[in-house]
Amino acid sequence: MNKNKIQSLIELARLDKPIGIYLLLWPSLLGLLLAGLNSQISIRSILIVIIGSVLVRSCGCVINDLTDYKIDKLVKRTADRPIPKGAITVLEAWFFFAMLSFFSFILLLYTNPLTVKLSVFFAFFIVLYPMTKRFIKAPQFFLGITFGSGSIIAYSLETSSFSISILVLYFGIIAWIVSFDTYYALQDKNDDMKIGIYSTPILWGDNTIKYSKILHLIFYASLLIIAIINSFSLLFFLIFIFLFYLFLYQNKLLKSSNYLDAFKINNWIGMISVLGFALEIIFLI
Repeated sequence: MNKNKIQSLIELARLDKPIGIYLLLWPSLLGLLLAGLNSQISIRSILIVIIGSVLVRSCGCVINDLTDYKIDKLVKRTADRPIPKGAITVLEAWFFFAMLSFFSFILLLYTNPLTVKLSVFFAFFIVLYPMTKRFIKAPQFFLGITFGSGSIIAYSLETSSFSISILVLYFGIIAWIVSFDTYYALQDKNDDMKIGIYSTPILWGDNTIKYSKILHLIFYASLLIIAIINSFSLLFFLIFIFLFYLFLYQNKLLKSSNYLDAFKINNWIGMISVLGFALEIIFLI
């Protein structure tokens, strides 16, 4: 396999744009750390979450491009992706997807039966998501349910006893994912309308940013509820103040229609949230 082909596969899996991996990793780590409030987290579980985030996000990108490559040709931002421009054939992409899926299956062998069941269940959602843009008027909610599941799956690595906290976290993460993916989708709103596919910016129209802000605040509220339920220390609430500053900064970017940077700032929001949870575990030890 030549270097150009390898580079094209890297681009197909978006490994050259790791922010998508991070935005899947942070929710998953939040779920794992939440389980760690009541039990010790193993190094193996941490590695499984990190490697799993890379593999699952890569699988999601490949199946998305396989489903949408004809549409991608019509959108300026995606026309240069490997399949539309002919750098990767459809057959090669399917083979790559099968290989990534195989590695994901191997990773599951190092988990427990509950984690396997949850992972297999949500794997169908990953395959279905690209098609939802054609049939569901708010496909971002399906994305939130799908990739937000990383929090539940990671939580199940350490415990089978589901709590109110993990349900609150999952609900909040769904709201967060819908919020930031809506900002991302604002870039393609005009192209999506011409092609005839759905998105929350098209559905919500002039209320898009307002609704997305509300969803983001729901995520923040879920963190506060978890902090109260689990008697977090004052340090977490100080960290939460910084999170709220990032929310205000994101609003500033939105006012200048800088949607891509407003989307990217969520990487820092996820990272700081994980740091807050991690510090609570450190203080518990």
